[in-house]
Amino acid sequence: MELYIGNETEQNRRFGLSSMALHVLAMLLMLSDHLWGTVVHGNDWMTCIGRLAFPIFAFLTVEGFFHTKNLKRYMGRMLIFALISEIPFNLMLSGSLIYPFHQNVLWSFLISLGLMWINEKAQAKKKWWLNLLTAAGTLLLGWFLGLISFADYYQAGVMMTMAFYFFHGKKWWHYAGQLLAMIYINFYMGGMVYEFMLFGKEVSFPQQGFAIFALIPIWLYNGQKGTQSKWLKWFNYAFYPVHMLVLWLVMLIA
Repeated sequence: MELYIGNETEQNRRFGLSSMALHVLAMLLMLSDHLWGTVVHGNDWMTCIGRLAFPIFAFLTVEGFFHTKNLKRYMGRMLIFALISEIPFNLMLSGSLIYPFHQNVLWSFLISLGLMWINEKAQAKKKWWLNLLTAAGTLLLGWFLGLISFADYYQAGVMMTMAFYFFHGKKWWHYAGQLLAMIYINFYMGGMVYEFMLFGKEVSFPQQGFAIFALIPIWLYNGQKGTQSKWLKWFNYAFYPVHMLVLWLVMLIA
């Protein structure tokens, strides 16, 4: 992800979360989810908190899009690591080198970055009807590409990322749009459902619904880079394929 300095108040800078802090948090949450799915079975809390990882990464992808100095290089790096990550992802998920029915999450973000670029080109024309048509068209295209590409989270992953793009900002309606989009997307994704009693009534809550709580750290973002170095930059990219490869090796040994 591209990390950057935004335009935030001094108070937010002091008490909020930097992009590096968000990235580290997302990596830890993702690791928890992947540990649950590979070597630490039966601890549902690990995958429940892991649901928060994708929205944070999606948010950081959008921030990177708006603030990168070179979009081609940004997308190029992501493409390289999407290719590098494919075999570790396949091994962790299926135990085989090739698994065509599910691709790693970086493809979801690459699709989204391309759609954002199309929207920015349309907005440069400064015609409201073109902006509206392009937004609707890219959402439909993103839905289709997310579905047929088998990228992680499928069409829901692309839609979630695009929600952070369309509702990018710090005004109340940006927050409202993010919240409504997160509720709609994550509550209707399907998957495991937890049932419990609340005030004498049976209530159902989808496991994926825990992703909504990712908005808490996202909204605490202060627009700052945090600790930076070339080593950390490449570590952030390398962590994804490396940790999956390590988990696969642990599964082989265990």
